Amino acid sequence: MFLGRLQSRRSRLPSCCLLRSSSDYSSINQVLQLHEKMYHAPMKIDQPVISAAVQTDLISEDQAGQRIDNYLLTRLKGAPRTLIYRILRKGEVRVNKGRIKPEYRLRAGDSIRIPPVRLPQPDEPALVGQGILNALESNILYEDKGLIVVNKPAGLAVHGGSGLDFGVIEAMRQLRPELQQLELVHRLDRDTSGCLMIAKKRSMLRHLHAELRGDGPGKGVTKCYLALVRGRWPSTVKKVHAPLLKNNLRSGERMVEVNPEGKESLTEFRVIQRFGDFATLVEARPITGRTHQIRVHARHAGHPIAGDPKYGDHDFSRIIREKGGKRLFLHAVSLSAELPEGGRLEVSAEPGTVWDRTLSRLSEE
Repeated sequence: MFLGRLQSRRSRLPSCCLLRSSSDYSSINQVLQLHEKMYHAPMKIDQPVISAAVQTDLISEDQAGQRIDNYLLTRLKGAPRTLIYRILRKGEVRVNKGRIKPEYRLRAGDSIRIPPVRLPQPDEPALVGQGILNALESNILYEDKGLIVVNKPAGLAVHGGSGLDFGVIEAMRQLRPELQQLELVHRLDRDTSGCLMIAKKRSMLRHLHAELRGDGPGKGVTKCYLALVRGRWPSTVKKVHAPLLKNNLRSGERMVEVNPEGKESLTEFRVIQRFGDFATLVEARPITGRTHQIRVHARHAGHPIAGDPKYGDHDFSRIIREKGGKRLFLHAVSLSAELPEGGRLEVSAEPGTVWDRTLSRLSEE
């Protein structure tokens, strides 16, 4: 374990909750590599079935609040995202007899028209291999009747799409098929590891979204990250307050930059450990929740994160890789949130062997 002087805290939770520490998940990266060769079975596209007819769903109070695209992804299990967005764009999906955009949020009483769609055969091979499922199961940090918190490994996306067959949420739905309402509460970048919340119920999802927005009944959600950055981060630099603007390049790649026309963004930083003038381990607390916020703010401060292919320093990252650090050194180490029935969840996640070994080697120099 290499958390520097950052102290982890135990959760103050009812005894009925399952809470277990993260095992060393370095093996999950090996599983991910093996998965490419051994476990993954591509979906058959030459023998599709067509849903019988147009279907109509009536949205209940418990289903209200979610986006229509997320609802359809859950409702039409196995349908690729490209198909979901195509039928929305063409107006084949109607809400209360009218066209809607993917970001439309459902309301109780909404009537949804769902057209016939092509779905995979029920007897097709599983999308996610058993090795991945076992690895994720072993990395569940906390679970109760409404929530799962998993220690997501670096390199595994939170959801499929953009050329990815699956992510954490698809794997968890396959792992827990009896849970019909599993949804991501928030997101982590594919190469970022650490605490990721997954709601089991719509009521929990709505509660945590309100907490994330800051308009819930509790004290909100606090997220804390560890980052290994280039150079000597000054102890006097405790905040980076710089607006962020999101741009989509022609290649489809998403980039974020500091720009006066962007959204207000604030990250708090604290020095945890120095490795001479070469690198610094910092704690980062995003007060706002913008895309790539910590990564861009770190670069804006003149201290890019090790292993960052978008916003990092190539030479710095190369040296870190030579020391065995073949990953993005950004880890969601802890989070805390008010639970609907009272009490506050506090959970932490270990960064893993690659992280620990790399920092140990830096300490020896």
